Order: sequence, then C-alpha cells, then structure tokens
Amino acid sequence: MAEEEKKFPCETCGMRLRAEKNPKGFMARLWRWHTTWCPGWKAYQRHLAEQQQQQSS
Repeated sequence: MAEEEKKFPCETCGMRLRAEKNPKGFMARLWRWHTTWCPGWKAYQRHLAEQQQQQSS
C-alpha cells in the first residue's frame, strides 16, 4: 500500500516563486531570511531528503 504523499505549502508558495524569479531582489533576501527559522520549510526540506534517500535505495 503506497503512502499518501504529503503536501507542503512551500511547494507552491508565491513568495518563494517571486524570490526564484529574481534571486538578487528584496523578496529573495526576505525569503532566505524566512527559511532560516520557518518550521514548515525545515519540515519540507526533511521530507525532500527522505524522498531522495528512498529513491537512491
């Protein structure tokens, strides 16, 4: 039985998308600062790392 895929708001975050469009802009700097303390972003990064490990196993 396949595990249900978790959904994270970070995947489609408008702030993140604007930051990626202009990596030298204000929104990018704000986004980078935000990711240093955001628990949702950290959970999303752990989830991505787990997926990567599962794919390489």
